[in-house]
Amino acid sequence: MKISKIIFLLLSFSFIQSVHAEWLAFRGSQGNGSSKSSDPGKIELHGKNSWVTELPGRGLSSPVVVNDTVFLTASSGPNQETLHIIAFEQTNGQKKWERKFKATGRTVCHQKTCVAASTIASDGQVLIAQFSSNDIFCLTLSGRIKWLRGLAFDNPNIANGLGMSSSPRIASGTAIIQVENDADSFSFGLDMADGTTVWKKERTRAANWTSPISIRKNDREIIGLQSKDGLTAIDPVNGKNLWAYEEGASTIPSSTWTEENIVLVPSNGMTALKIDKKLMSFKKIWRDNKLKPGTGSPTTSKGKLYVVNNANVLSCASVKTGEILWRMRLQGPVSSSPVIGSHHLYIFNETGLCQVVDLRDESPSVVHSIDLEDTILGTPAVSKDAIFIRSDKRLWKLGA
Repeated sequence: MKISKIIFLLLSFSFIQSVHAEWLAFRGSQGNGSSKSSDPGKIELHGKNSWVTELPGRGLSSPVVVNDTVFLTASSGPNQETLHIIAFEQTNGQKKWERKFKATGRTVCHQKTCVAASTIASDGQVLIAQFSSNDIFCLTLSGRIKWLRGLAFDNPNIANGLGMSSSPRIASGTAIIQVENDADSFSFGLDMADGTTVWKKERTRAANWTSPISIRKNDREIIGLQSKDGLTAIDPVNGKNLWAYEEGASTIPSSTWTEENIVLVPSNGMTALKIDKKLMSFKKIWRDNKLKPGTGSPTTSKGKLYVVNNANVLSCASVKTGEILWRMRLQGPVSSSPVIGSHHLYIFNETGLCQVVDLRDESPSVVHSIDLEDTILGTPAVSKDAIFIRSDKRLWKLGA
């Protein structure tokens, strides 16, 4: 391994420890939709800790929060060919900087989605932004460009007519990029230091909108790549296959790793895989077809699983056994994934209604709601005791 990459890894690991409370990627720093340190509780639209700001273009990507800055992507123009990466001050919503780029790949998308559908990933030092056009950008937190890649230059068929939305993941100094579809289908490992290709894997030829997940134990981390065939675990350093669950999986909601070292796979409903301590093998421990998610990914916290199905029913189950503990109906339709603070669950429906569930109640119910009166399709972030959520037109901070 190059000396520069070793130094980069050490600095990244050190910095991540200091910002572990932030929301650094899709569904949070742990990738399970949960925040241990933030819980705004009763959020307010017009409170002193809340704000709203206008956005320059469309987007389904989630906000990410690093230190005191909120980062977000958007796409604009007649064909969504202008790509935006924007930084906002988290206390007041003022724009700190904005970078604009022109897409180099295809920008054709279904009308419900857009080119800015993938969520930024950060290691606390830099940002990795991925767009449906298969343009990848690495920027510093101050907005300086470190490198960029137009993957479609060398792989012109990595696209589909509905648009792509897999979000990147960072592991061991490598940016994990999934670009999987019906034509050429690959996953890439890009060097975080300079953007060069560390490894490239051929993947199942099928449209796929799931995102890579991190699977961690002590100081070891591997990556799970989901497809219609199942879940494959790889070494992020070299892309080597470690093990594979091959009983099929969803191509929309993503798998979730839990602190119990269990991976929940949207497969035949929901399937739980217990991973061994060295992360080199797995054992299937339960399966329940009544826990099948809709479009949102499963969320976990404190040994419990939360999932919303296509009928807008929220189910809570035990991570270890799959036993369903309670169920409740939400006002739908729901496209986004639930997120959890210390004690509350937050779920936005497509009309902009946020429903807050107090998880401390023996018989949980919606204890608070707030209506943004705008179309919400993306997943919120929980940080700084606030909810950060976006529509095509606006970004909100909903504080306590």
